[in-house]
Amino acid sequence: MVRALFPGTFDPIHYGHIDIAQRAARLFDEVIMAVYDRPLKTLMFEPDERMALVQQAFQGNPKIKVTGYSGLTIEYARKVHAQVIVRGLRVFSDFEFEFRMALANQRLATDIDTVALITAEEHTFLSSSTVREIAALGGDVSSMVPPFVDQALRAKVT
Repeated sequence: MVRALFPGTFDPIHYGHIDIAQRAARLFDEVIMAVYDRPLKTLMFEPDERMALVQQAFQGNPKIKVTGYSGLTIEYARKVHAQVIVRGLRVFSDFEFEFRMALANQRLATDIDTVALITAEEHTFLSSSTVREIAALGGDVSSMVPPFVDQALRAKVT
């Protein structure tokens, strides 16, 4: 069985994340959506809120599990016995960051590979920060996130 770890803050989860996770689930036996609890950036949603939104996004998909974690991603990958870390690439500038991160992770754990999936064309502009900013300014993000995430965003910004 090949277990993949898809780590991120998912603040909030959007259709780009969902697309990558669903495609990873076609490639691997199990995908663990790992919601990072304390990144070095300002977040809109608390860890438990982000976990709940991610869980709702994959309700009914037995191949996708949702967990929270802290600390080094590569250490968490070891802890859950993941053989692969999944990352999504939207634009070329993502490649440089992800490439350096994959090399650092490889240095720390040679037995865990990184697989980068190219986002679907319609999601290339999507990022959680873009979604948060549009929502905070009263814009319509209904085409970018599932309805339950849209509702959670509206509740946060009103």
